[in-house]
Amino acid sequence: MIIRISEEGQYQVPSSLFDELNVIDNRIVELVAGGKEAEYRAELSKLLSCIRAKGKKLDDTDIMESDVIVPPEDLTLKEARAIFAGDGLLEG
Repeated sequence: MIIRISEEGQYQVPSSLFDELNVIDNRIVELVAGGKEAEYRAELSKLLSCIRAKGKKLDDTDIMESDVIVPPEDLTLKEARAIFAGDGLLEG
């Protein structure tokens, strides 16, 4: 699975990581809906850290189609409301 972190680059992550990322994603959806900014920021940071730590960063010259695009860490709560809604970034 290829995940792009906006403004950063692409990571190849094992499909086995999907469930772990989906749990974090669902938590972010709940926190954004509840307007809990501090907790939302912590979970977004956790999501990004997980991708960085367990994924392999692809060279910037290796452009591949991304399965998921994750926003940057500085995404505001207001901006997140448009992205982390419904099923969130990861559907499943």
